[in-house]
Amino acid sequence: MKDVVIELKNFNSRYGKQEVLQNISLTFPHQTITAIIGPSGCGKTTLLRSINRSAELESGYSCTGDILLSGASMFNMNAYSVRRQVGMVFQTPVALPLSIRQNVLFAPRYYGLRQRALQDDLVENCLRKVALWEEVKDRLHKPASQLSGGQKQRLAIARVLAVKPRVLLLDEPCSSLDPASTERVEETIRGLAAELCIVIVTHNLAQARRLANETAFMLNGQLIETGPTENIFSSPKHEKTRDFVTGLFG
Repeated sequence: MKDVVIELKNFNSRYGKQEVLQNISLTFPHQTITAIIGPSGCGKTTLLRSINRSAELESGYSCTGDILLSGASMFNMNAYSVRRQVGMVFQTPVALPLSIRQNVLFAPRYYGLRQRALQDDLVENCLRKVALWEEVKDRLHKPASQLSGGQKQRLAIARVLAVKPRVLLLDEPCSSLDPASTERVEETIRGLAAELCIVIVTHNLAQARRLANETAFMLNGQLIETGPTENIFSSPKHEKTRDFVTGLFG
């Protein structure tokens, strides 16, 4: 059995008086891709942002329960340390207004990486992991804004990988991409699963079925069902899950 990297225990969150997540208990193992599915507004993104501890930066956010990182409560850790270990990539591809190379090195430089040789090795290693090196190796000093949408998304993943996280959270990472770019990003995610715990929120049920080892279905801020992806799609235990995956609502 694979080690559990993230564990939510009776976790609840709200914005002001509005309850968003209700009594979520869920685990995310190492070397596993877990898909979070459910209709819009069910709390999927809030779940990711709570794990990354970026949700608490928003006014009115509060939570109860606990989130463990390798058995230790995240809330006893420095939030910046958590975000370094639990990286997040957002729905819209983001390239910082810097060169491709500077995008990858943005966080490592902040954390003190100064040696040119180590920087060069890190840039190449991270870009290779996202299958971008061969496409950009001759224009590393060009603005990242010149990249295509799919390339920007892979660059965003490389930027997260540069600080060597243990967990990669992906919030609808392919929703604005064309099919060819989506395929490349999915190939990248599959490759990274050999060394990371990966959690992906997706509205694309076919993508969840293609990519994920485990799938969790959420509805109205509650976790309805979780299990091996094929079981969730082929033989779900709950009627609400079956209705969602067969397209009766969503």
